Amino acid sequence: MPPAAPDQLRRANTALVLRTLRDHGPGSRSALARRTGLAKATVGAIVGELAEHAVVVEGEASSQGRGRPSTPVGLVAGSVLGLGLEVNVDYVAAALVDLAGSRVLTTTREVPQGGDALDVLEGLALEVRREAPGRIVGAHLAVPGLVERDHATVRLAPNLGWTDTRPGDRLAASLGLPVQVDNDANLAAVAEATHGAARGTASSLYITGTVGIGGGIVQDGRLVRGSGFAGEVGHMPVGQPDRRCACGRLGCWEATVGLRPTLAAVDVTGEGTPMERAAQVAKRASTDPAAADVLRSLATDLGRGLAALCTVLDPETVVLGGYFQPLAPWILDDADATLADRLPSADAHRPTLRVGELGIEAAALGAAEQALADVLSGVAAL
Repeated sequence: MPPAAPDQLRRANTALVLRTLRDHGPGSRSALARRTGLAKATVGAIVGELAEHAVVVEGEASSQGRGRPSTPVGLVAGSVLGLGLEVNVDYVAAALVDLAGSRVLTTTREVPQGGDALDVLEGLALEVRREAPGRIVGAHLAVPGLVERDHATVRLAPNLGWTDTRPGDRLAASLGLPVQVDNDANLAAVAEATHGAARGTASSLYITGTVGIGGGIVQDGRLVRGSGFAGEVGHMPVGQPDRRCACGRLGCWEATVGLRPTLAAVDVTGEGTPMERAAQVAKRASTDPAAADVLRSLATDLGRGLAALCTVLDPETVVLGGYFQPLAPWILDDADATLADRLPSADAHRPTLRVGELGIEAAALGAAEQALADVLSGVAAL
């Protein structure tokens, strides 16, 4: 294998320093050299260059015992940012995350009935870019559909009516930034594993409920992608066999446990984000026994699908996100009971079923994390 070119080696070493500052916090140059295994002179050169670009700052020197005083090096909050975006049927979202993993901004905007979601997202993205406190180095777009491995082509997003489209190209032209595209559930899974309910777990399965149903699988901090389309769980044929899905097929899981059939079953109408409308469903269930019965049935169908997934994937944790969060008091226990009943390995191992912590902005947060991935891996320079 040929040796790395000098610029590749410099990027890799810089990324190593950035990752140890992100994962373990500030440290002196000597401490960073020990953490990374790099020569102290190499660390010193990297720190100097990063300080010139206001990426790191050196604090006040402190003396601990004998020897020269040590000066801690830390990341500058909000200096280098990843922009995460999400487009969905009735809302869009944006998030900024800095190199330390801190959430700088999260925001959502409703898409008016009959409006163009990409138009609304483009306006929101431009606003966020103007207001960003630091330098945005890249952007990721979360889409509820099948995304090719080129991270550009949306093969199919039935709820948006998209086939073979490249929405990132339009946003990149407007923002003047590279924009990669990924599945929304994949990116929300990253966010929950990094910031939310799946922190500290080796393997997690994330189920998102927006208009459709998607899944994301994280193993040892990495997304499991298969050949590119892993996680399209909403179209598993485990739903009610007579229910027609937006994809045109009968019996898809999301045609039974998705937001639209749930709203129809409890006769909740009106606009708002999936979270807001799910909250209306939960409120209705608190006074209407028929609505409570709908949610019990939903929980059973949800648990059956989870059992099928967990039998194959064997995750340590299952996280229910999106519109399932406001419904959790009504569905969590019954879904968990059905999962235990239908899971062959439940006596030996039963995954922990948790409610997501990041709400409707999870996919945008995960997208912002992925927007920084090339810098933190050394693929891209700052």
